[in-house]
Amino acid sequence: GRYSMLPRHVQRLGRDWVTHWNGSQILTLNSPVSSCMRWAAHCPPWASFPLPISADFSANWRFPPFFGPWRHFQNSNWHLDNYTQSCCFHLPYPSMKSEGEEPLTKKRRLSGQDDTSTPEQEINLSNEKEVSCLSVAQNEEKYGSKKGTIKRHWEYFCQQSKTMKIAKNKGSDQSCTGSEATFDFTVMSYNILSQNLLEDNSHLYKHCRQRLLIWTYRFPNILQEIKELDADVLCLQEVQEDHYRTEIKSSLESLGYHCEYKMRTGRKPDGCAICFKTSKFSLISSNPVEFFRRDIPLLDRDNVGLVLLLRPRYHCKANAAICVANTHLLYNPRRGDIKLTQLAMLLAEIASVAPQKDGSFCPVIICGDFNSVPGSPLYRFIKEGKLNYEGLAIGKVSGQEQFPRGQRILSIPIWPKKLGISQNCVYEIKRQQKEENAGEKLEPAKPDNPQEIVIASEKLSSKLRHHFKLSSVYSHYFPETGIPEVTTCHSRSAVTVDYIFYSAANDDTAVQPGAGDSFYGGLKLLGRLALLTEKDLWTVNGLPNENNSSDHLPLLAEFRLIER
Repeated sequence: GRYSMLPRHVQRLGRDWVTHWNGSQILTLNSPVSSCMRWAAHCPPWASFPLPISADFSANWRFPPFFGPWRHFQNSNWHLDNYTQSCCFHLPYPSMKSEGEEPLTKKRRLSGQDDTSTPEQEINLSNEKEVSCLSVAQNEEKYGSKKGTIKRHWEYFCQQSKTMKIAKNKGSDQSCTGSEATFDFTVMSYNILSQNLLEDNSHLYKHCRQRLLIWTYRFPNILQEIKELDADVLCLQEVQEDHYRTEIKSSLESLGYHCEYKMRTGRKPDGCAICFKTSKFSLISSNPVEFFRRDIPLLDRDNVGLVLLLRPRYHCKANAAICVANTHLLYNPRRGDIKLTQLAMLLAEIASVAPQKDGSFCPVIICGDFNSVPGSPLYRFIKEGKLNYEGLAIGKVSGQEQFPRGQRILSIPIWPKKLGISQNCVYEIKRQQKEENAGEKLEPAKPDNPQEIVIASEKLSSKLRHHFKLSSVYSHYFPETGIPEVTTCHSRSAVTVDYIFYSAANDDTAVQPGAGDSFYGGLKLLGRLALLTEKDLWTVNGLPNENNSSDHLPLLAEFRLIER
């Protein structure tokens, strides 16, 4: 900010810090300040004086008037490292009351929970995690040891996945052995924070230093994260079009990725991208989805989705395929009707892309920022494949607000028939064509009592369904403590809104209860990059910070494609 020459934790000295002192935090009692503080430029003779201060006290600490004009201090060559190394002055855990700073006990606005753990407990918890978890990659020690970085760990669900990276480094072609063909790959979902949206919503980033919010600072950090995590498939949200065209696409192509991009249809210049390594996949089809419909008033928002059908390389079955979808649903917590309709449109596109010749669906992975929290009706619809929304308030669909402002009840049906999507989230036109081709089109019977049929039809239409039985890569709560996982953290909230959903194989031990397998074969979850708590993130001043340049964390999972 205003005093950019100073380190972050001393920029607010002289305003209203409340500092707690103990025996280990001394100010070199009865020593002249000139022997403690070292200026290369300005050190006036009046700075030498004894400091009769008690060893244990609390005070509103400010720069004393004898320090002279701030201009001299600001222009001096003053180094905090020398200052603290000489044991003059230590502020390890100050209680901040300055405006714009976020304390570690920042209130969770969405869940209504407070985090009152002490810093010492926080360090102990972090150490326990380091003992119990394994490293995600060979270079993670370097990545996690950066100043101001919290180390994330790889969580394995399968013993075989621990040797996968060794086989990968040895150049294994993952050729089929025995009766089961396998193909291992990793998928990342990452909202990289569009620069345009960052600047339009600057109130969300009051806790950040301005230099950390500049794109020229942020992009190298984002690219470095992508390099180090080294996913085979990237699903990126909030990809700004001009940055994608001039920097992002070429940078990712140099890393061996092929990129597909869909820009939003309105004035916001960002969109969704799916990038995959050409050494692992080839592209079968790319299918953009626009949620804006000029002739439907409900669909007046410019969000988009992207659905790719990919063919794995080095796979025994020549026609093997994986469907990967990416989206960023509407944010507005009070428009659950739009969110559900956008989701239905995405699912309908997947249902038209994923079918195979034998009538079954190929394995499906759905990534994105869904702007909905775990356990919400929209989340349950994705996981359970059904939702009865009769009587559901429009503001409760996404669960983003503890006290939702949108109290209007969802209409039945939510979207008009001319959208061409059924309550089973499939395209009705394509379904009719399929029925006609099969010679199974039935003439509608004329009811004896039209009024009863209309009532029954309305009751039936309040039930949404989809054909995919999906599981979430993440469990959303830490099992030992019950503390929520967090995928985004800024000045207003810290919550989970980003997900990776996948169609699970029958023998997938990581599947959450209630998830099933409607596929011939499927995906086995081998491991995932662990998420963090809100408290963890505020130890590095939330998001974005010096090393993490988005307000979202990247999600990363490793899968094995299984076909019997």
